[in-house]
Amino acid sequence: MKTIGLSAQVREGIGKGPSRRLRSEGFVPAIFYGYETEPMLLKVDSSELIKILVKGRGETVLVKLGIQSDTSKKIEKLSIIKDMQIDTVNKKPVHVDFYEIRMDRSLTVDVQVLFSGSPVGVEDGGELQQLKRDVKVSGLPSALPESIEIDISHLGIGDSIKVADLVVKEGIQLLDNDDVAIVAVVPTRVSLMEEVAGGEEGGGEITEDAATASAAPEGEEGQAE
Repeated sequence: MKTIGLSAQVREGIGKGPSRRLRSEGFVPAIFYGYETEPMLLKVDSSELIKILVKGRGETVLVKLGIQSDTSKKIEKLSIIKDMQIDTVNKKPVHVDFYEIRMDRSLTVDVQVLFSGSPVGVEDGGELQQLKRDVKVSGLPSALPESIEIDISHLGIGDSIKVADLVVKEGIQLLDNDDVAIVAVVPTRVSLMEEVAGGEEGGGEITEDAATASAAPEGEEGQAE
């Protein structure tokens, strides 16, 4: 996982009023907390936070916070973005939670799944369906991947890749159920119709008498009307 630095300052005051003032000044209210860690109210520069979000997903990027207060020297804390509230109108962050991590403690995160290759099944008329966009993994922060790439070029119509098929390095544990499908190539309506039409061809002509005989209940064949 990549590590990105971010400056933060201790903030005073809680509630909607102080938070609105911070946002009008270009800051995002934040909180820092963790295992056996006293929570700290912070503020971070909005534009700097957005840069981090552009560079990677919050839970797969380590954020090294440089926290400055008026009464003490600057301290550094390693964290991940655990939660974030987004304004529904302008799509900008309005509050963010930073969770402290320790390099010797396992961390559970959602890791994005990326695909490579073009499935042969799609070339044959099938449709690619992405059923999961990320998987939940656990491991030491230094070993956690930023993403998991899957080669899907071999998938034919009716094939799928499940969590059990993923390959991760030693020390990483997949937490989703093994039988959960991540991606599949399914037949389209057009391909199904073509398959049915293909099955009818070469099957010989079905006569009316044969159709009637096949439809008659057992034991009634040969009975006169």
